[in-house]
Amino acid sequence: MFTSIRELRVFLFSLSMKEASFAKRGFPVKTSQAREKLELSARTFIRGYNLALAESSHLEALVSQLEGLEKDLSGFAYEGAGMGLALLDYFTPWQKRLPTFLSTQGNAHIYMLHVGAGWTLGRLPQRYTGFIAQYDPLLRWLALDGYGFHEGFFAWRRSFLAQTRPRRLSGYALRAFDQGLGRSLWFVNAANIDQIIATLQTFPLERQPDLWSGVGLACAYAGGVSPQEIQVLKAASQQHWSHLAQGSAFAAKARQRAGNPTAHTDLACSILCGVSADAAAQVTDHCLTGLPQSAGAFETWRERIRHHFAAQKAQEENLSSEVKNPFTSSR
Repeated sequence: MFTSIRELRVFLFSLSMKEASFAKRGFPVKTSQAREKLELSARTFIRGYNLALAESSHLEALVSQLEGLEKDLSGFAYEGAGMGLALLDYFTPWQKRLPTFLSTQGNAHIYMLHVGAGWTLGRLPQRYTGFIAQYDPLLRWLALDGYGFHEGFFAWRRSFLAQTRPRRLSGYALRAFDQGLGRSLWFVNAANIDQIIATLQTFPLERQPDLWSGVGLACAYAGGVSPQEIQVLKAASQQHWSHLAQGSAFAAKARQRAGNPTAHTDLACSILCGVSADAAAQVTDHCLTGLPQSAGAFETWRERIRHHFAAQKAQEENLSSEVKNPFTSSR
């Protein structure tokens, strides 16, 4: 017998911490220095999700508990809370818990909350077009990123071995999905760089750019690898390097806005973007200037970020070449 709606919600929808176990998921990489760190991130997501189920009627209490968790992991907790609130909104849509949270107490974590909301697309029978329409016109595509992560994490064999994508998606939604799928690859392979690269290279060329973007985001946001390993990742990305950098910049911006910076985010940005995490975050802001209000705005934003880092790299290479060959300049 349940004495409250709160108890019933928790009973019906809560997730066990065992769902975050890489062993339970059967992930292919059994050992990795990053595995423990990444499993903790996954457990923190579930913690945030379960807290949202319990405290959805008291958003101030929810924030208090989320903020009480370890600071560098708080983004994962808010991501989980986004899923929890979105799931409850599906069953009682008149309450609009997540839209309210996005515009008030949770606004600093707006990126992670959108991603978390998208996890419900992997759990509930809903049309993605109607679902994302209720969220921010620019950031709503991050919900498809969340959907991609969900599918990679919970159905990695189908997603990475069979390389299937949901039939209900079409157009740009498939690309946003692949960014999230690439992000999940960081977890599925426990940040094993060699395995991540090998898996990415099995995908059709047209899917690889967005997958690389997701890997870059996970590398900078979740971390767990050495500078040498990040250098290997960068070298392997080749023509997709700017996508890797763009994903890293997104991670930097999410952490900057939320006020939970980490040394590993700064490290990843310094190698993948050639600048600090704060500078990479500022690039994402700069590329929003004059962004057209259109259906393609999100991709235009990503494209501008890629072009910025590509131009920066070309300029640095030209300067380096001039320093090495001072007599090649024109008279």
